Amino acid sequence: MAYNGGQKAYDAEVASVAQSEERRKKRMKCFAYVAAFAVFQTAIILVFALVVMKVRTPKFRVRSATFDNFDVSTLVTNASFNTRMNAELSVKNANFGRYKYQSSIIEFFYQDYKVGETVVPGGKANFKSTKKFAVSVDLSSANVPGDVLGNELSQHAWIPLTSRATLKGKVTLMLIFKKNKSTSMDCTMNLNISSKQLQDLRCR
Repeated sequence: MAYNGGQKAYDAEVASVAQSEERRKKRMKCFAYVAAFAVFQTAIILVFALVVMKVRTPKFRVRSATFDNFDVSTLVTNASFNTRMNAELSVKNANFGRYKYQSSIIEFFYQDYKVGETVVPGGKANFKSTKKFAVSVDLSSANVPGDVLGNELSQHAWIPLTSRATLKGKVTLMLIFKKNKSTSMDCTMNLNISSKQLQDLRCR
């Protein structure tokens, strides 16, 4: 009988140790699940903060152009040009929220001489999209000395131009958060007087 009692006590102790070990393993698993969930939540928050909530500067560009009433004189001492440019512009918005911008002015230059300007109407570019629109501007060399332009055209058959503009606006994220964001245009291009087309169009 004493032997049976000792055996029962031993079995009970073994069972208690096994139960304790089982509880310990369950607690460890629970801690592991909690830690994994915390790491996952942290990763989600970081991705959200670095990708979704990050405000990027939209890109404002000249995409292409056609010309009307193209009038060019290539006289070396008194060169001139007059034409209407129908330019296609774009505002590329890489944000996860719309970009609403105010009306602005786009200016065109030959060297440091302004040869034309026009109004860029206010508008908006939806999230992760590109807004395209057209404007017309009269380009004239009235402010350019004739001999300066004449020397240019005596070397090659195109007129180098630059376009500059700044758009001011706001990016709206999650329909709640608004961030002021401005974007500047700085494009260079050559107006080919033979083909009456733009070439070598580059924007920074």
